[in-house]
Amino acid sequence: MSPSRLVALAPGVPGAWEPVPTEKLVSGSPQTRTTLLYANEAERLYVGEWQATPGKWRLSYTEWEYMRILEGRCIVEGDDGSRLEAGPGACFVIEPGFTGTWEVLSDVRKSWVIRE
Repeated sequence: MSPSRLVALAPGVPGAWEPVPTEKLVSGSPQTRTTLLYANEAERLYVGEWQATPGKWRLSYTEWEYMRILEGRCIVEGDDGSRLEAGPGACFVIEPGFTGTWEVLSDVRKSWVIRE
């Protein structure tokens, strides 16, 4: 019998709160933490939740990420002039090569899927 292709995700253990690295910081004193819920190393595919407190920092993506905002409000701005304001229920993708900023206006919690 082959292994099941259906995977139930158990609640993960939230990681420790960590400050955004100084070299990325634009404003505020934001803290983030990540909860990993699923990892498939062979496929370089990961699923989890992420939380952040207010502040603004620089982003530079090498991975593909789908996300859904569960709580809070944020603004993602690209160096190319793109801008997305998001709150609960908003879903979006950031593709490899994106550079810009992430600003948390009120504590954010999101679910995410990343493919490296």
